[in-house]
Amino acid sequence: MTDPSDATAAGAITIALVDDQALFRGGIRMLIGSQPDLRVVGEASDGRQAVELAARTRPQVILMDVRMPVMDGIEATKTILAEADARGGERPRIVVLTTFDLDEAAATAIRAGASGFLLKDAEPEFLLAAIRTVHAGNAVIAASATRELFEHFQQAPAAPAAPQRYAELTAREREIFLLAARGLSNSEIAAAEFLSEATVKTHISRIFAKLEVRDRVQLVVFAFEHGLV
Repeated sequence: MTDPSDATAAGAITIALVDDQALFRGGIRMLIGSQPDLRVVGEASDGRQAVELAARTRPQVILMDVRMPVMDGIEATKTILAEADARGGERPRIVVLTTFDLDEAAATAIRAGASGFLLKDAEPEFLLAAIRTVHAGNAVIAASATRELFEHFQQAPAAPAAPQRYAELTAREREIFLLAARGLSNSEIAAAEFLSEATVKTHISRIFAKLEVRDRVQLVVFAFEHGLV
């Protein structure tokens, strides 16, 4: 006999929890378990276990702590994404969890392919929304973190010149690129540029394609690394 909950679980977003604190994992598992469209498929207490868990369960979203024993979240992120690419399968969306607004570890994780990062003390509703957001193909960075990211790259060595692909953006695309790099949402960009949100989404998609970036996090990193904002 089929459990009626199986039908719900079958279409749910699958999530892996990676953190060396069992109590923290337990709290997140309970929160996610309260949502019919989300399902935890496994837990890991260090990066090496996370790599094995990702290979075994193929989660769609991974909540990844940065600082852990054995293997940290940065190396685990790199390894998991590299193995997904080697298999030719879909990459999991990785959200880095940190206790700091931004530090070198979180910035490095973003460069490694993470889809964003959240503070561990984020509101429960924000965490749930973040999971759904990254699963939909978007990125998650809180506004305060975007400012921290800007300051981080401002203090870095002189930025290299923007590559040729940036020059291929139209004037309008550059305007939208700069607004997105400063953390504005599609609705905020639409209001600033007197455009519809649908038009902004189209421009953003074209910008991603031309710059060869996956999402807004990578767009922000691209902008800051090349001194464009």
